[in-house]
Amino acid sequence: MTTDAAPPALQSPAATDSLPLPPGPRLPLPVQSYLFGARRHRWLPRVRRRYGDIVHLRIFPERNLVQLADVEHIREVFSGPVSTFHAGEGNVVLKPIMGEHSVLITDEDVHLRARKLLMPAFHGAALRGYRELVTELATAEVERWPAGRPFRSHDRMHALTLEIILRVVFGVTDGPRLDELRTLLRKIVAVGPLDVLGWHKPALQRFGPWRRNAATARRADELIYAEIADRRRADDLDDRTDVLSRLLTVPAEDDRLSDAELRDQLVTLLLAGHETTATALAWSFHELARDPARLDTATRAADDGDEKYLEAVAKEAMRLHPVISEVARRLTRDVEIGGYRIPAGFTVMPSISLVQGDPAHHPEPAQFRPERFLDGGPATGSWFPFGGGVRRCLGAGFSLLEATIVLREVLSRYRLAPDRLSPEPARARNITLVPARGARIVITPRNKV
Repeated sequence: MTTDAAPPALQSPAATDSLPLPPGPRLPLPVQSYLFGARRHRWLPRVRRRYGDIVHLRIFPERNLVQLADVEHIREVFSGPVSTFHAGEGNVVLKPIMGEHSVLITDEDVHLRARKLLMPAFHGAALRGYRELVTELATAEVERWPAGRPFRSHDRMHALTLEIILRVVFGVTDGPRLDELRTLLRKIVAVGPLDVLGWHKPALQRFGPWRRNAATARRADELIYAEIADRRRADDLDDRTDVLSRLLTVPAEDDRLSDAELRDQLVTLLLAGHETTATALAWSFHELARDPARLDTATRAADDGDEKYLEAVAKEAMRLHPVISEVARRLTRDVEIGGYRIPAGFTVMPSISLVQGDPAHHPEPAQFRPERFLDGGPATGSWFPFGGGVRRCLGAGFSLLEATIVLREVLSRYRLAPDRLSPEPARARNITLVPARGARIVITPRNKV
């Protein structure tokens, strides 16, 4: 049960009318939108240095965003009433591709219903049951890697994590329909910041790349609906453990999903269920290849089955290189945060990248140090790549399990080296930040004694 009783700092009496709006840059909306979409990892730290921890931005399509970089302010947002802080509305940029029923897009009771239905597939016994599947697919993938020449580890991780989530969602990955769906999903994930404009401007979908992207999304939907229709006719649903079959066999009639609702949840899992892990693993390889001492430590951990350290490697990669730079909550009423009034209709945006790169929370934040996550880890609230509060990512545990297993399979077989000494910068892709050159590495088979 949720309550509308807000923490004191978030009360919104009429007295807030006298409070000022947060400061922020006066650049035109199109300019701010471009900087946020294509260069936010460079622009937002400069904005914070000039304006402080609470900054008013104007970004398409949300219009009014308020960036938050203070851990206490962010904690107030995550613990605030879900009726005031709408995460689904805050994710409106994803609605055209994820769908209106997606667990990422809905709020309050509708969201809770979807979350309740999806949660069993990513917790408890189900989560433990994926270990063998992930190990099998990871082994098959890394044994095909080319030794002695540079390759893009990000591409290989995308292929692997997509294969894993396809198996988790559908149970099978064979056949021409899913072969085509793999190709289409890769295209959808690979869109750039300007391509996202076409999601929200149907008029653009008559032209060039926006038309091709729209056609790709429509074809992916056709394949998913065909898979749903076939699965509804299956006579062995009760024996299957994949997500689609679970959703088709929920006991309560009121919880059964329509085809459109199923489509939206499946697309959400397929797209969001592999991007973060693939990118975190790619950054892990990128950093380990440039740090021989920590590569040695991680290699010993792989040989010894020390999954705690391997998980710390993945967590530190997510800290140093956030895949998503912020989370968002659309306000349904005026609130006060840090002495500023933030009106209803604005979106507050806790900044993952600014908090995780802040030396006040992470000493020497530019350094790759997995040890931060051992013996208690960073302070609560200073690491949140999976979001926070009741909207924390359902697949967080699955993502870390997956990353740990893949790191073990790679490091137990290969020695990693960079293709060049200079580190790769991040670049914006859709709403994510990825290695600019694909996290290129060179591997050498290990001669284990």
